[in-house]
Amino acid sequence: MKTTIAEVHKYVGQEVTIGAWLANKRSSGKIAFLQLRDGTGFIQGVVEKAQVSEDVFQAARSMTQESSLYVTGVVREDARSPFGYELSVTNIELIHMAVDYPITPKEHGIEFLMDHRHLWLRSKRQHAIMKIRNEVIRATYEFFNENGFVKVDPPILTGSAPEGTTELFHTKYFDEDAYLSQSGQLYMEAAAMALGKVFSFGPTFRAEKSKTRRHLIEFWMIEPEMAFYQFEDNLQVQEQYVSHIVQSVLKHCQLELKTLGRDTSKLENVKPPFARITYDEAIQLLHEKGFDDIQWGDDFGAPHETAIAESFDKPVFITHYPTTLKPFYMQPDPKRPEVVLCADLIAPEGYGEIIGGSERIHDYDLLKQRLEEHQLSLDAYKWYLELRQYGSVPHSGFGLGLERTIAWICGVEHVRETIPFPRLLNRLYP
Repeated sequence: MKTTIAEVHKYVGQEVTIGAWLANKRSSGKIAFLQLRDGTGFIQGVVEKAQVSEDVFQAARSMTQESSLYVTGVVREDARSPFGYELSVTNIELIHMAVDYPITPKEHGIEFLMDHRHLWLRSKRQHAIMKIRNEVIRATYEFFNENGFVKVDPPILTGSAPEGTTELFHTKYFDEDAYLSQSGQLYMEAAAMALGKVFSFGPTFRAEKSKTRRHLIEFWMIEPEMAFYQFEDNLQVQEQYVSHIVQSVLKHCQLELKTLGRDTSKLENVKPPFARITYDEAIQLLHEKGFDDIQWGDDFGAPHETAIAESFDKPVFITHYPTTLKPFYMQPDPKRPEVVLCADLIAPEGYGEIIGGSERIHDYDLLKQRLEEHQLSLDAYKWYLELRQYGSVPHSGFGLGLERTIAWICGVEHVRETIPFPRLLNRLYP
């Protein structure tokens, strides 16, 4: 019976065959322990000399790390195994003997591992992170589909930028200037005027060399936009969505979280409502904590966000930032126009901002004024202005950075561990 490691629980006491790779091994006299993986999971294969032919036992003893094989054996329950099962091996068929696999069980630096990302993905730790990433994506579609959102795919090559101050990757689209997308938001606003509630999920780019554990040049964003949703409505959707993906990971990825050594008690409390403080209150809190390097009107850096997050045991919204700090499309607070109806959602444990969102300007004249103040081309944004000419309504949206969110849920230090094939600093992966 051919099966996978994930399915062996169906065949306890039966003999099965699995196509696998040898992740690691150890042997002691007349017994060999093979740590096997097949992409669906990890299982230990036990080879006893007295129970197999000499050829099979020698194959088990001589096989090298990451060699591929078909392994046949009887499935046994094993309470000592994190997986709960092991394989009593009866036969081994070598497919390919790996030679000098570069990532050995010893410690390696993060730069070495990133240079060998195509191989590092095979490790138990990376397998766990990728499985959690997959669960976050699955739960994302589940949440938005169950709440009446329609998925719309914005272009990756665009002629304009939502945030004019960010460095963009420039290219030529035949005889026109074009840029790799830094956000699908503007297109999602157009889609929301047609479909009510929409979301996109795709790659975005920042043409700034990434040299920190929290930033990437290329990353994936989930960007919902909602017609007739105002500022408060927007915050409620955000906390419901983040809570949903966290609870889904807790429900479906306990083995992976255990593999990563994640303290799940820090995630179990991630349920609505989240705490909220205004930008003004955040400045005051930082001063009380001894930060004298920041004044009203300054943006927060990583140390500031970490210090703010330490005062709360789950994600916290920082709301009502100064208008001068935020992009042109954010709706001013009608009671206080020097701040906008926006919020950044800060993850606990020093992971920083995972969501940025706001109510969008829906008044044509105000949006035109903002475009002019930011010295942006009215011709390039003509289509965006037209959304305010033909049945404009209050609307809101946000963007969640997938990789930083996964890093927080997994409790990993480097955000690059959460994307399958990231760029490392300025070196392009081939």
